[in-house]
Amino acid sequence: MEIRLDGRKALITGGSKGLGLAMATTFAESGADVALLARTESEVSDAAEALAAVTGRLCRGYACDVANASEIDRTFALVRADFGEIDILVNNAGVAKGGAFESITDEEWQYDFDLKLMAAVRLSRLVLPSMKANQWGRILNLLNTYAKTPEAGTAPTSVTRAAGMALTKVLASEGAPHNVLVNALNIGRIESDQIRRQHERSGSNLSLEAFIEKAGEGLPMGRYGYAEECASLACLLCSDAGGYVSGTAINVDGNLCAAV
Repeated sequence: MEIRLDGRKALITGGSKGLGLAMATTFAESGADVALLARTESEVSDAAEALAAVTGRLCRGYACDVANASEIDRTFALVRADFGEIDILVNNAGVAKGGAFESITDEEWQYDFDLKLMAAVRLSRLVLPSMKANQWGRILNLLNTYAKTPEAGTAPTSVTRAAGMALTKVLASEGAPHNVLVNALNIGRIESDQIRRQHERSGSNLSLEAFIEKAGEGLPMGRYGYAEECASLACLLCSDAGGYVSGTAINVDGNLCAAV
């Protein structure tokens, strides 16, 4: 089965590298035009330019701090001017943050909510009117398995991601009569920039490849997942082939999470 997104226009936050770029690549290869948002202008512009050269699709990068409401409004206006109305929104910004509860400041809590939850709220609010009017839309929220199984030391991310799961269900319920499908992917251990940063901080003498291999040995499948594996599922959910799946949070974690 070939999954196609021909004629669709997608907006992906956190799109300059890692999982966001993998999804952007898969979407563009499947026929979609893609707007990439990320904080660093040079990185997101270079990523979009390279993607356009490889796929032949309209791919553009926009520097945007999605934790900032006015930045979202400004950037979305630019995206709409370049692409028209957005068919697919992927809320992917933010990396996992965790620490002892009493050590987390109000400012850290607020930033995590702004970056991971409120960015999704604000962008969803911007795309929903046209999706409803067109009777077609897809919103995909990239979360974390801690949204279902929080543990000690996983705040604030486990809390903001759990709120993201609730947001997913609310939006799916309101979008269903308009053929606007909303789902979440609860991501486990994936080969991405986060594991690369862990390798750099560790001071390990192991190569990055050996570090990732060793880190994956204790996981149920004996390895980390690949960003492309997540991107393939994301593409299915955002296509007509996934047209009866909405309101669910799917674990993409190789059976790491104990919750279904």
